[in-house]
Amino acid sequence: MANLLSVKLSSADHDALDAFVRSGTVEARLARRARTVLLLEAGHSVRVTAERVGLAPRMVQHWKRRFLAEGLAGLADAPRPGRPKVIPLSKEARILADTQRRSPGPLTQWSSRTMAARHGISQSSVTRLWRRHGLQPHRVESYVGSPDPDFETKAAAIFGLYLQPPAHAVVLCIDEKSHIQALDRTQPVLPLRPGRPARRSFEYLRHGTLSLYAALEVGSGQIRGQCVPHHTSADFVTFLDQATRGYGRKHVHVIVDNLSAHKTAAVQAWLAKHRRVQLHYTPTYSSWLNQVELWFSKLERDCIERGIFSSTLDLKRKLLRYIEQHNETATPFLWTFNDPKRRIRVTHQ
Repeated sequence: MANLLSVKLSSADHDALDAFVRSGTVEARLARRARTVLLLEAGHSVRVTAERVGLAPRMVQHWKRRFLAEGLAGLADAPRPGRPKVIPLSKEARILADTQRRSPGPLTQWSSRTMAARHGISQSSVTRLWRRHGLQPHRVESYVGSPDPDFETKAAAIFGLYLQPPAHAVVLCIDEKSHIQALDRTQPVLPLRPGRPARRSFEYLRHGTLSLYAALEVGSGQIRGQCVPHHTSADFVTFLDQATRGYGRKHVHVIVDNLSAHKTAAVQAWLAKHRRVQLHYTPTYSSWLNQVELWFSKLERDCIERGIFSSTLDLKRKLLRYIEQHNETATPFLWTFNDPKRRIRVTHQ
């Protein structure tokens, strides 16, 4: 009997089914059928599989028989009147699986042309398929995973300061944006015109660099800033003194990253003299937990990225003016982390 046969998958079929399950845009019924076959292949019984995928046991048996008889094509709906599907479901699954694998060297990513040539279909068919399933091989994003074994404990402590800060205490996020370049242009900027964006000359002049220390008060969104030629431990101690001033007898919790300049003997000596101030270090490679990084991104977009600075003094003046304008309408960041299960974990191979 077909329903007594076990499900054995080839590597290609397993990758194709897994691509359907992981896709966020594939039709729900196809993803459910693919997951059904994967669960059966993993050794689960028909009853357990039915409970997990939300199908009746007889339907699990039905799709099992269809897959054993026809392979990937058996998971498609029965033929309907009208024009047949241009690309068979089995080929779609293999294209999706290939797209999510690394492209063969020396190519660094798939293009619609190379994928079309590989599977013997038109480039436009590949493009439509990728668009339908939300695949964009031409794009790449950067990430860094934290190898800190105490990541969860340290992150939870910082989340607690954000969500439920201690009574009669202040939470500050401090960091430095280093090596901000004072860039000038060799020719004037051409203004925005209908149908044409603003243009600036390709060549530029360097007038030196500055580092900006910034302290974000989590409860209000207010910023305190200080520009320095370099970012040394002595500069950090000086800014700590400035950033924590004016809070009376309140305890001050300061969130900083793991930069070595934040852990020197000079910093420890300063903390020994200021018992009401406590430093909290983010886990390794997790500076994104520091809310001031959000403000630095805003500063980069609003002031630095397209800025023109005639000198480091001009750069300093514009940075401090930006801080003043920000503080006039400052509000706390609505910082959220929706799905802890999506955390990128570092695995050493």
